[in-house]
Amino acid sequence: MLEKREFYINGKWVAPAVANDFHVINPSTEEPCAVISLGTEADTNAAVAAAKAAFPAWMATPVAERIALVEKLLEIYNRRGEDLAQAMSLEMGAPIDMSRTQQVGAGSWHLKNFLTAAKNFEFDRPLGDHAPNDRIIYEAVGVAALITPWNWPMNQITLKVGAAAIAGCTMVLKPSEQSPLNAMVFAELMDEAGFPAGVFNLVNGDGAGVGSQLSGHPDVDMVSFTGSTRAGIAISKNAADTLKKVHLELGGKGANVIFADADDKAVKRGVLHMMNNTGQSCNAPSRMLVQRPIYDQAVETAAEVANSVTVGNALDEGRHIGPVVNELQWNKIQGLIQKGIDEGARLVAGGLGRPEGFNKGYFVRPTVFADANNQMTIAREEIFGPVLTMIPFDTEEEAIEIANDTPYGLTNYVQTQDGARANRMARVLRSGMVEMNGKSRSAGSPFGGMKQSGKGREGGVWGLEDFLEVKAVGGWATE
Repeated sequence: MLEKREFYINGKWVAPAVANDFHVINPSTEEPCAVISLGTEADTNAAVAAAKAAFPAWMATPVAERIALVEKLLEIYNRRGEDLAQAMSLEMGAPIDMSRTQQVGAGSWHLKNFLTAAKNFEFDRPLGDHAPNDRIIYEAVGVAALITPWNWPMNQITLKVGAAAIAGCTMVLKPSEQSPLNAMVFAELMDEAGFPAGVFNLVNGDGAGVGSQLSGHPDVDMVSFTGSTRAGIAISKNAADTLKKVHLELGGKGANVIFADADDKAVKRGVLHMMNNTGQSCNAPSRMLVQRPIYDQAVETAAEVANSVTVGNALDEGRHIGPVVNELQWNKIQGLIQKGIDEGARLVAGGLGRPEGFNKGYFVRPTVFADANNQMTIAREEIFGPVLTMIPFDTEEEAIEIANDTPYGLTNYVQTQDGARANRMARVLRSGMVEMNGKSRSAGSPFGGMKQSGKGREGGVWGLEDFLEVKAVGGWATE
């Protein structure tokens, strides 16, 4: 078992103010795999003070130099990819092959895209030809608290750190206490890249402790949070007293609308997308809406595909899904599967309990419910596990009504060969992102949602802008 690690504050690994041990659990075995310290208010204050002190010089550092440091970070990140992959598989259960490709790959993808966006971004620009003596200056927000989740750790850390660093913000990162080890490796990368002391700081802790201390701290200018809608609401309330900027990437209950003319692989693609990362993705296509002429066949196909998905230990190589992150999540998912049965949805694959052959580990059976309606609990609540809910529909108008009838609005999906219909759907679906016919969003595309899925956008130009203030200057002197 790995021994307790220290915090990274002001360019150094430092001991926590008070010993406050937390055991990180390997979800494949239910055994502790590491011991960390949860920070106290003294640790939080020390990290914020370091970030505040470093801010003026970092904001004044030429953008080209900040970009060069992120380029160095990307180089080191790629070299240390295996360390990151092993950490994520151990602590949050991503299968090692998937961890090497998708989990680690997400981080390098975002850093690369930020570099592309930054090199074309005008941080200082004229207002327009009509106002030759007016300037628009994009200036760093200040000290940013970055609070990240356990399900896609490097995806979320790089989306925040990459943008904040290029924008000129200084940072305090609080990773999830469920998956802190990859973040500690990342702190090593930041140190090796040569970021000035205080620009990047890391304090481990839970939401009620360090998370609340950061979101309410008077010297924190911005909170960027990814996690549950419930926690996002609490952070917003806590941050309100200091009127700090709050960026939220929250939950989702995406609809995957499959029309009768969808391609032959649409259903299979949707099921496999749902099961990826063991269903622990906020943008998972968890509601499959299927037009009635192909509904029965779609249910049969979905059951076959789900039954073909294998489950295995996260550190075993091969194509399989791993466990969910912890006992709390496992129990929640089991309760929602039981709720689906109780409310009358038809269970066509999976179900309660662990998969056959497993008597330990937080493994969940890949599960499909058919004949659901949009008022059932399994269609309303974010399950965050490998559970798909199938709902039939007749008309395009009905599909739109069902898809939009949710408090969430992160990602929706459309499967149809009718281009005009696909475009109509993209315009009326109330979500921050729409993906059609298996085409994912391209490099530089923003990630974010509407309604209770959050506010703000991450990635590319929009991700940079979220860490910048806009300053309008009139009477700019010609030098």
